[in-house]
Amino acid sequence: MQLFDCGVELAARGICHTAILFRRHHDGHVAPLSLHTHGFSLRETARRAGVSPAAYKHHFADTRALMTALAAIAFTRLADGLEKADAMAGQSRRARLAAQGAAYIGFALAERALFDLMWRASLLDLSDPGLLAEKTRAFDCLDRLARGADAPRKPYVDPAMAPTIACWSLVHGFARLMLDGGLGENNAQARSADAILPAMLQMLDIRD
Repeated sequence: MQLFDCGVELAARGICHTAILFRRHHDGHVAPLSLHTHGFSLRETARRAGVSPAAYKHHFADTRALMTALAAIAFTRLADGLEKADAMAGQSRRARLAAQGAAYIGFALAERALFDLMWRASLLDLSDPGLLAEKTRAFDCLDRLARGADAPRKPYVDPAMAPTIACWSLVHGFARLMLDGGLGENNAQARSADAILPAMLQMLDIRD
């Protein structure tokens, strides 16, 4: 079985750094192993993984390339989850929106390290084709629901995108509040997601 090991450095509130070592198996599964350090490099990650430093450089030109690959994996997982939730929710647009929102929150809580990395634009190569493709797939799942399957693509800042951006902002902001502890501890968070999120989404102008 082929193993693909890679690490990522995440800033922890600007005070210290957390290095997360990921092991990716041939089936695409990514399992995080938590490691803590005050500095990060491909060489140090390779040392902790027990492989040659050259092993990482064979796959990644630098740390940014490694983190970009991880972010692409994260967006793949998110897009898969959104599409699955949407497909299982039936024909009601409101039910589909609630299902996608729950899937988004579920991903954020289950994959916090990846979720945090996905939005760290300064650490990623935003022109990477793989990353762009998966980000677009995740966004399009919501956009088709919010604006219609035939709606023409517009820049994010175009007023025509307001329905999609409103949905995204609401769910993403809710996820961020949960991750930052703004809605209580774990059990309280789960109850908040189940009870509050559907009611919040009902306030948006998404009609069946």
